[in-house]
Amino acid sequence: MELELNMMVGGEAGQGVQSVGFILAKTFARAGYGIFADQDYESRIRGGHNFYRVRAKDDEVGAISEHLDMLIALNRESITLHQKELKSTGVAIFDEEKIKDISPNERLLGVPLERLAQEKAGNKLMTNTVALGAALGLVKFDFDLLASVLREYFTGSGYDIAEGNVRAARAGFDYAQENFGDNMEFDVKPIAGVKRMLLSGNEALALGAMAAGCKFMAGYPMTPSTPIMEYIADKGRLFNIVVVQPEDEISVINMVIGAAYAGVRAMTATSGGGFCLMVEGLSLAGMTETPIVVVLGQRPGPAIGLPTRTEQGELEFAIHAGHGEFPRAVLAPATIEDAFHIAVKAFNLAEKYQTPVIILTDEHLVSSYGTVAKFDLEQVKIERGQLLSEEEVDTLTEYKRYLITESGVSPRALPLRGKALVVTDSDEHDEEGHIIEDAETRRQMMSKRLRKMNGLRGELEQPRVHHTPGAQMTLVGWGSTYGAITEAVAILQKEGVAANVLHLNELWPFPEGTVSSVLNGNTKSIVIENNATGQLARLIRAETGIKVNGTINKFDGRPFSPEYIIKELRKGVF
Repeated sequence: MELELNMMVGGEAGQGVQSVGFILAKTFARAGYGIFADQDYESRIRGGHNFYRVRAKDDEVGAISEHLDMLIALNRESITLHQKELKSTGVAIFDEEKIKDISPNERLLGVPLERLAQEKAGNKLMTNTVALGAALGLVKFDFDLLASVLREYFTGSGYDIAEGNVRAARAGFDYAQENFGDNMEFDVKPIAGVKRMLLSGNEALALGAMAAGCKFMAGYPMTPSTPIMEYIADKGRLFNIVVVQPEDEISVINMVIGAAYAGVRAMTATSGGGFCLMVEGLSLAGMTETPIVVVLGQRPGPAIGLPTRTEQGELEFAIHAGHGEFPRAVLAPATIEDAFHIAVKAFNLAEKYQTPVIILTDEHLVSSYGTVAKFDLEQVKIERGQLLSEEEVDTLTEYKRYLITESGVSPRALPLRGKALVVTDSDEHDEEGHIIEDAETRRQMMSKRLRKMNGLRGELEQPRVHHTPGAQMTLVGWGSTYGAITEAVAILQKEGVAANVLHLNELWPFPEGTVSSVLNGNTKSIVIENNATGQLARLIRAETGIKVNGTINKFDGRPFSPEYIIKELRKGVF
């Protein structure tokens, strides 16, 4: 029998919502379950309403669910806001001694959370851990496994804190089993022999960059991309990676260009506002044919917008940002595992084609956690393109940094390496890199650079296509919507409604051939994306001439769920 458990931890900032949510996810992952966990938090240090959702399943899972089996309510507001999301068999845990206007019953389970924390652990700050223990007691989980995760999580806080949290969890666990042992039908046992990593999208992307040989990162903190810089700064010490936080994003992009010009793989990670400041530098990389990787983590704008929420509002911005025309690739990972592999590919493309590559993520993907299999590093290939070795450079009688070639890619020597004189300039230049003003050289150099798009087009993976016999509609998406769309299609199929999936994670150069062949069929096409204006739908029409039959646009700062997609389809939006 399939086992699936959907849990939510709700409370104010400062109540340990994220800690409990992450430990829940980690514990179920350690027990062999597939996990997808996301967090919803406000842009404040204290107060407000935050929640953390954990979906555990004895199979792979790639999206959230709107229907809860359990709500861990650390304050009254969480019950008010989320009680309606509980299934008919779902339960809520709350502190009946602190929230006195709710009468406990078989679905609203009163647990003296703060009192147990004080009595058993000597610290009321461990109230959230009591609630965690109670939650796992209700589903008859293995307490020893929870205890091992708690000790691991709190190991940096000292022995007393770690053991105090174990005692707090034990108190909640025992209380729930003694008082509510029959309130839930779950009996969650570890799955033998299953081992997966639990990673966020940002962590997977950072690992991919490290595996790809990134040696320099500059960044200025900006949600949702800051964790990439933090992760590489921490882990990168073992791999001689330099991480710098300069005074602003203008400095960031120019430092990255400088490092890449000198010969190391270099990157930055930012969000929309920071990327705006980087755009002039992006054009500089395009003109100087310098290979850089830029992670653009989307969040709702304009201006500050909703800085801790999600959106897909910068697809067209990523494709067209910069003054003048120059080649680039735009990649948008569909899953957490995909983020690792796309990071590797981005660095390879950047160097092979000596051009900027943009990795387009969003808050939902990069801040969510999921279980992934161990990455096979033997499959990671480093491709540096036409980078000349010192021995090759020493055999040259002359060197032209911007030699005009059929592919548009010139042999690349590094400055101060060997005999080659490397000249570069932000002005238009000739093959040697010297400034020019004549029309013919300008035409030749522009054509040379843009020919790289032909090679890039052949490098990109084609969109993911899932055909269903008898399908009458095709759901189209990009980036982080993949999990929600594919699960919505699976649910529809169980209900007797067949649908195809067309999903893009490598978006530019645009794969017009595959998109055209799929959408020119006999199905209705519905594009699903987290923005207000239908940017992918517009891009499809611009590149293929095909006008899709309908769109489902969500732009409230929240991610798609399979249930939301199905609800909108039933409205007949197409």
